[in-house]
Amino acid sequence: MPIRIAVPKETVAGERRVAMVPDVAEKFTKAGVQIIMQRNAGDSSYFPDSDYDDIALVADAAEVYAQADVVLKVQPPTIDEIKLLPEGCIVISFMQPHREPDRIKALRDRNITALAMELVPRISRAQSMDALSSQASIAGYKGALMAADHAAQFFPMLTTAAGTIRPAKVLIIGAGVSGLQAIATVRRLGAMVEAYDVRKVTKEQVQSLGAKFLELNVDAASDGGYARELTEAEKHHERDMLANHVSAATAVITTAAIPGRVSPRLISTAMVERMRPGAVIIDLASEGGGNCELTKAGETVNHNGVIIHGPLNVPSMLPVHASEMYSRNLYNLLQIMIADGELKPDWEDEVLAGSTLTRAGKIMHEPTRKVVEGEQP
Repeated sequence: MPIRIAVPKETVAGERRVAMVPDVAEKFTKAGVQIIMQRNAGDSSYFPDSDYDDIALVADAAEVYAQADVVLKVQPPTIDEIKLLPEGCIVISFMQPHREPDRIKALRDRNITALAMELVPRISRAQSMDALSSQASIAGYKGALMAADHAAQFFPMLTTAAGTIRPAKVLIIGAGVSGLQAIATVRRLGAMVEAYDVRKVTKEQVQSLGAKFLELNVDAASDGGYARELTEAEKHHERDMLANHVSAATAVITTAAIPGRVSPRLISTAMVERMRPGAVIIDLASEGGGNCELTKAGETVNHNGVIIHGPLNVPSMLPVHASEMYSRNLYNLLQIMIADGELKPDWEDEVLAGSTLTRAGKIMHEPTRKVVEGEQP
């Protein structure tokens, strides 16, 4: 019997991505995998049912889940959806393991093998599976456009009959995938760009994109590509350095976020009050509480004429390419689980071991297990 991959329609409000695009569905079907998809699952991503060939289209979500060996989603399954999953099946999606412990318990208790896309190890071998990076690149691009849209002035230098318009000055805080894409996009829009990151390894990347790198006499790089938490003395030094650059910026785009942790507060109310009216802050870390003290997730705040915008689920705002990239990430991850047309995952493989949240009735991700089962992490 062929492997059966099920793709339900996303149910979270505002989620426009789909876990399977037509090109990837075609690759699976050519490999002998059966795709079972809920009707209209791709509509919000502009992939109508008619774009998919040789797949089974099912109207009811329960019927989709009932036939699944593997379920592919974008957002985590709800508890109601988990109840519909066949015991022992594999579900792969973003899982937000730091939220809703009852969901993790439900996955464990129903003996579901859950792979969390945000847990994919950030190693060279897994780059093609790294959904955090693929979606972060979209967020950085969209964040730059939001900054230009909300700003009260042009980004590029313009020479007009009425005189010369000076270019905007944009500060990017955080030079990960999202920040680097924001730098590249803002540069294309013609603004002058400064960027800051506590990891000195990012300096060369920032400069290669034509931005000025702001240096702090600290290197907070750590394992996994993220930054370690700064000491109180380092935080004080950081705030002092950033304050002058924030106050001089036309727009600030903040991207400092670590999955499962509260976003670091890098911009204080006092810093915002030094900015000129008409300036804007785009806080791409708003889902974790925001990098700015005044950020309200999902809202736009006007503080003394400075706009602080806290968008949520930014990748979903570009659903076509976000879905294409995410679907390829899932395809590449599944490839290491399939051999001779059968599911044969090697749970000792470092990519699969690192990505697995629950399996065999256990919570495999140790930090999540400690939280869910009442231990201190």
